[in-house]
Amino acid sequence: MNSFGRIFRVSIFGESHGPEIGVVLDGVQPGIELSEQDFEADIARRRSGARGTTPRHEADIPHIVSGVFNGRTTGAPLTVIFKNDDTHSSDYSQFMDVPRPGHADLTGMIKFAEYNDPRGGGHFSGRLTLPVVAAGVVAKKILAETVSGETDGQVMFVDEARLIEVGGEKDCEKWPALLETVMSEGDSVGGVVECRVDGLPAGLGEPFFDSVESLISHAVFAIPGVRGIEFGDGFAASRMKGSEHNDPFDVVDGEAVVPSRNGAGGVNGGISNGNPIVFRVAFKPTSSIRKAQRTWDFGKREMTELVVPGRHDACFALRTPVIVEAVAAIVLADLIDIA
Repeated sequence: MNSFGRIFRVSIFGESHGPEIGVVLDGVQPGIELSEQDFEADIARRRSGARGTTPRHEADIPHIVSGVFNGRTTGAPLTVIFKNDDTHSSDYSQFMDVPRPGHADLTGMIKFAEYNDPRGGGHFSGRLTLPVVAAGVVAKKILAETVSGETDGQVMFVDEARLIEVGGEKDCEKWPALLETVMSEGDSVGGVVECRVDGLPAGLGEPFFDSVESLISHAVFAIPGVRGIEFGDGFAASRMKGSEHNDPFDVVDGEAVVPSRNGAGGVNGGISNGNPIVFRVAFKPTSSIRKAQRTWDFGKREMTELVVPGRHDACFALRTPVIVEAVAAIVLADLIDIA
């Protein structure tokens, strides 16, 4: 439900407008250098403030409450929490009766009845990606130390995940004008993020249910708003010939046999092949929009039009590259430990 991983295990908790949210990480080996400052760079990449993102401003200050002593991990469960301070809960009071189209208001009500917390999306909110990013910071350190003996957390991700498409537009110079138009209409757009993982050894992953692609996809779909994922050539492979999609093999340094192209996205048979793992994630448009939408009013027992108040991203995909990076690191840190 709210946990992922076998050895490196991540558990998130909290609600968008509750007093705090956080993450518990089990399976973190002892001796890794870690402080609150180590989280700052990735948290800043997720933070709102850019045009097209929510005006909700949280300090997002991490507080390590267990698992670290004298600046090093102890091997005990590592817990990091974040306070929620900038909440406007009254904006969400109507959603108990009038669910937002495209949101989890209705399914949360069906699943948890009147006990579901709708404020800010509750436990379904993108706010819960903050502790996921925190988990990713630790995961990157595990990967860096395991693979290279370093702990700066940068070795595995030579290239940061990046936004490659907004609202169907691939030319980033056109994104600002597109976002202005969408915001003026009270609407929203989605986007596509590409993530590349370098430096991963061959041989990680298992056939079928625990393939590298299966596990990354499982974790990626835990990010609110994800609608699709593809690896390497992805869906384009269905339109290619075998001679076009197959990756020929080359010998590197006289011994390592690796594919000379990367149509497979770094994975064959569910197992990493030594090439960079490359995948792309599609994010839907934000569900909460000012544009009028049709929905059902459970209180009045009639159809109604809903204009969503409050503070919401016109394109939350703008803030997701670091989240995609984090879930990839979480999966690979667990695979490294299992191997």
